[in-house]
Amino acid sequence: MAKVYFNGEIIDETQPAISVSDSGFLYGAGLFETMRAHNGKVFCLNDHLDRLFTSAEKLSIVIGYSREQIEAGIAEVLEANKLKDARLRLTVSNGPIGLEEPKPTMLITAMKYTAYPDEFYKKGISVVLSNYRQSISDPLGGYKTTSYFSRLIALEHARQRHCMESLWFTVDNRLAEGSISNVFVVKDDVLYTPPVDTPVLPGIARKNIGRIAVEQNLKLIEKNMFIHDLLEADEVFITNVIMKVMPVVNIEKHDVKDGKVGKMSKRLMECFDELIKKA
Repeated sequence: MAKVYFNGEIIDETQPAISVSDSGFLYGAGLFETMRAHNGKVFCLNDHLDRLFTSAEKLSIVIGYSREQIEAGIAEVLEANKLKDARLRLTVSNGPIGLEEPKPTMLITAMKYTAYPDEFYKKGISVVLSNYRQSISDPLGGYKTTSYFSRLIALEHARQRHCMESLWFTVDNRLAEGSISNVFVVKDDVLYTPPVDTPVLPGIARKNIGRIAVEQNLKLIEKNMFIHDLLEADEVFITNVIMKVMPVVNIEKHDVKDGKVGKMSKRLMECFDELIKKA
């Protein structure tokens, strides 16, 4: 039976009891981080915690635990499950509503890391364009909140069409992000990605692509893009810390360039793999 870290202690996965008045359970008023552990160490843990605490401050969510306590909890749940390579999820909410002082709920889970099939990286994947739109006026835009159902609906629509991701645009038709990923476009050997204030999630993998671009002397530009930028791209790829750098070769019925994984995507895949090994 798997072990979890729940409100400060390691217990069996069947034991946690979340209050029936928990704000996260009732209203989706919470935050989460999906993390990757490699060889017992969480990839870019400081970046994850920076994002978590920044988001909590902006959205008035009480964490209730220090960074040191969370780091210790992550180490404990990895050890309790005897995992070195793992997919972790940290979830936090303000806890039960109506209390004079917040009593946050925190849950950290860990499971064995399972990579996407090698074929996805060798041949690329297909994506669809979401019918839904995101808005700069959405107070949750750009945050990794537990109010995630719309993203899951769009993702399910993609999978019904045998595609791996659904790309979102804004209400004014700017390219934004995937349901669970950030998106990059390559044109004439230049990398492009939508700016954070589109709004898009400031992804940890997205941030590391920026670091790699600097190290590799690649030009990376954040700019507003539209459907023609996507369809006229030489390469397209999506990122998150679990999928890493995932090449996109088909956008619905449209082939990206020649429908094959491009040289920039291959180069960045290799660099990202090395970054995780060194972390």
